[in-house]
Amino acid sequence: MTALSTVAFDIETTGFTTRDQLTVVGFDADISSRVFLNVDGRNPPATLETRLNEQLQSPLTLSIHQDEAALLDDVTAFAESTLAQRDIKLVAYNGETWKGGFDLPFLRTRLSMYDREWPFTGLPYIDVMDVFESRFNTTENTLPAVYDELIDADLSDVDPFEDSAKAVEAWEADEFESVVVHNVADIRRTRALMNLAERYCSKSDFSMKSLDPVVPASDQ
Repeated sequence: MTALSTVAFDIETTGFTTRDQLTVVGFDADISSRVFLNVDGRNPPATLETRLNEQLQSPLTLSIHQDEAALLDDVTAFAESTLAQRDIKLVAYNGETWKGGFDLPFLRTRLSMYDREWPFTGLPYIDVMDVFESRFNTTENTLPAVYDELIDADLSDVDPFEDSAKAVEAWEADEFESVVVHNVADIRRTRALMNLAERYCSKSDFSMKSLDPVVPASDQ
């Protein structure tokens, strides 16, 4: 497992129902962050990516999509052309656990609404929350709180929101820069926690699963 590099994953959405949509999908690796933004037909500032790189002071590549379907198509293309070609593991915090999780179930639902294929075929997955609930003596259980408790508060200083509910309001108000910064803070928290866990936990402490669907797209 340690031979696989970590790519952290997180999404932002308009809510929790089957009819809500993705607003942001973000990935973070050791060299840079890759973020996909759904602007829902609106026009963000042309300087948005430049401003984000200046604010975050670390490499970020941003792509802007006019609707959710276009975002999903580009996320799939990125996963197939970049992620699947590297020795990586996809990691999230409460993205999908044996009790449920949020990010991957929500993504499956939205992909099925557009009859799109699953993008993460061939990738192993680890949920960071499982490790910290069972192998660290933390008093908190949310991603920002666990990160602050065990590492430091630098990303919380950058994050404009205390929780993702505020990101919904910001996206609806065209405050795209704040929403992307919030997502980047979360994916970087997630990767930092995974790096910490790998320093102190054994391989057997991690539950790795395959993200391959039962019926691959090539067999349908």
